[in-house]
Amino acid sequence: MAAHTPTNRDSDLSLALAVVGSSSTPLLLLDGELVVIAASASFYQAFEIDAPAAPGRKLFELGAGEWNRRQLRGLLVATASGDAAVAAYEMDLKRDGKATRRLVLNVQKLDYADTDHVRLLVAVTDVTDARAAEKQKDDLLREKAILLQEVQHRVANSLQIIASVLLQSARRVQSAETREHLQDAHSRVMSVAALQQQLAASRVGDVALHAYFPKLCDSIGASMIRDHDQLSIAVVCDDSVVGADVSVSLGLIVTELVINALKHAFPDGRNGKITVEYRAHGPNWTLSVGDNGIGMPSGPETAKPGLGSNIVEALARQLDAHVQLAHGNPGTLVSIVHAQLAMVAEEESAGRAV
Repeated sequence: MAAHTPTNRDSDLSLALAVVGSSSTPLLLLDGELVVIAASASFYQAFEIDAPAAPGRKLFELGAGEWNRRQLRGLLVATASGDAAVAAYEMDLKRDGKATRRLVLNVQKLDYADTDHVRLLVAVTDVTDARAAEKQKDDLLREKAILLQEVQHRVANSLQIIASVLLQSARRVQSAETREHLQDAHSRVMSVAALQQQLAASRVGDVALHAYFPKLCDSIGASMIRDHDQLSIAVVCDDSVVGADVSVSLGLIVTELVINALKHAFPDGRNGKITVEYRAHGPNWTLSVGDNGIGMPSGPETAKPGLGSNIVEALARQLDAHVQLAHGNPGTLVSIVHAQLAMVAEEESAGRAV
């Protein structure tokens, strides 16, 4: 009887069996009938399959039949015929007395010289723990969002209570100077309360300025304008949406500038209008607050900036913007300008000067 001479096909098969068997990733090598040719030790260990009995049996007969899934069978048959490919197919492996495992299967039809023998390489990844961690993370983020909204509601309510107490105190005091300080504090607290309400209504942490600025100005007007036929505040804003932290700074700037205009632009019961405008062009934007009042005073008393001006300057720097002050003809126009190209040019000019 002639001895069997090893062929290239035998060598290739032996190599494939060795590679599959030694893999640390659970692997299966199936033939065209979905019969197990070989499996890695990691596969047998991970899914508690009897290693000696597995080769020669169909995949769907392994274990207690937990691999016998109609959809999986259809995908494997289609892959073997070349009509489909299985990439990241997820399935639940359910076994009696065992916790359900979430698996991801990737199946590849091997392309080699022996076209008469189909071979499928099946890689199995257990993602149960990863999916559980993702769900836990999502649950925590959802819970955090709910708690944050609740905190924002509570803060807004508390700020409104504080503002009410300040306003009542302002009405009772005899000192005009103290009354003015309390009224200023009341307006500032009300502006922050309006922002908190806007943040609470935002699910993604972003604030639409075309909705926020009118509410903010309505709040300021309600606390500082006695006759709305005499004085009014108008808002002109595009559809810009900014992060909550940016909206806080912008809101405080608007509050300071509007309060300043209401206090100084319309003395002796003058009629007038304040306009708040915001326009964005790509990364650049301009926030302006203008009035048609008496304009900027002249004289030595204007050399020293007040608290409001210092606050606006500090907030503008925080936003990488600068303040521009101009005559409104009539009135005054204060603009906060964020222009990246201009800022780069200024920095380069300053560097050359040094």
